[in-house]
Amino acid sequence: MRRFTFLRLASIAISCSSVLPCHAQVGTAASSAFVPGTGIELTQVGDDFEDPNWNYIPNDPKSSEDINEQQNTPIGKSANGRWFEGIKRGHPDVVRRVDTPPGGLPGSQGALLLQSLHTGIPNRPSHTMHQEDFIGNVQYALGGTISVTQAPSVTTRVYLPPIAEWEHRSGPHFAFRIALETTKLETKKRFLFTSKSEEDEIYWPGLFIVLDSKYQTGQPDDYAYFRVRANRNGGDFKGPQITTTGWWTLGMSCSQDGMVHYYAKPGVENLTAADYITSQYPYGYRCESFRSFFYNVVNGDNGRDWTTAWIVDDPKVFVQNNARIARRP
Repeated sequence: MRRFTFLRLASIAISCSSVLPCHAQVGTAASSAFVPGTGIELTQVGDDFEDPNWNYIPNDPKSSEDINEQQNTPIGKSANGRWFEGIKRGHPDVVRRVDTPPGGLPGSQGALLLQSLHTGIPNRPSHTMHQEDFIGNVQYALGGTISVTQAPSVTTRVYLPPIAEWEHRSGPHFAFRIALETTKLETKKRFLFTSKSEEDEIYWPGLFIVLDSKYQTGQPDDYAYFRVRANRNGGDFKGPQITTTGWWTLGMSCSQDGMVHYYAKPGVENLTAADYITSQYPYGYRCESFRSFFYNVVNGDNGRDWTTAWIVDDPKVFVQNNARIARRP
C-alpha cells in the first residue's frame, strides 16, 4: 500500500451533519448500526471476477438519458448476468477484467477496471463534470428487492492508484452507492383542496471519493477524502481524510429502523466496528427495501482527460435475517 503526503495530513477531518453527531465526536455508532458483511452472503449476486473469460457486452452507443433523453437500448450487460449499464447515465468506456493489483484479497487473481473518457455524450465534450454508472444486478437476480427487515448490507474492495495517476481535477472522482426504496407522502394542492397520497421513492446514498487537486487549489499537496451522501436534509458532508492509496474496503448497511450506516478502512480485511463513519436517514427517508449497489466513475468530460483508473473487487451482499436461499445458481 502506497502512502502520500497531504498538506493537512495530521487531521482526520470529519464534518458532521446537522442530524446526527459524527463518529469522530461521539466515538460510538448509532444504536442500530451494524458492520456491513454481517450475516449470510447472497451468492446469487455480487462477483469475484475470477473467471478468466469474464466479459462485458457494451451494446454501444451507451445511454445518455440524463443529458439528451437518449436511452440507446439495448443496454450493456455482463455475460454472467451480474452487471448492467445504468440506463440514465450509461456505463464506463472501459469495463475489463484485469489482474488483481498487489495487496489484494488473498488468492484473488482477477478484479475489474472501470474507466471513462467520455462521461457525457460520446465524442461531444461538454467540459462539465459527468458520471457513469455500473450497476450490480440484485433486484432482478433475486426476483425482487430485499426488505429492510432482513438487515441487508454490501461491501466492496476498491483499489486507489497512486495519487500522481489521478485525474488532475478537484471534485468527486468515484463513488460506491446503493439504491434504496421508501414510501413518501406527497401533498398536492389544487385550488381550495389539498390531497395526500403515498408514492414510491428511490434514493441513492453512498460514499464518494473526492480530491482537492493541487493543480487547481495552488496548494503544495493534494488532499483526498470521503464525502457522505447524505444527511436528513439531502446534503452531502465531509467524511474521513484518505491518507493512503492502494486497497480500501468500503461498506454500507441498512438496519431495520431504516437507517443507513457507512464504514471504510484501508486494506482488504473485513470491516469491523472500528471502521464506522456515520449513520444517517438520507433525505429524511427511512429505508424500506434494498434494490441494488453500483459504482460511479467521474471526470470533467473534456474529451482529453480520462477518469482515474478505478479497480474494484469482490462486491458482496449480505442479510442478517435470511428469508432467501443463499446459493450460487
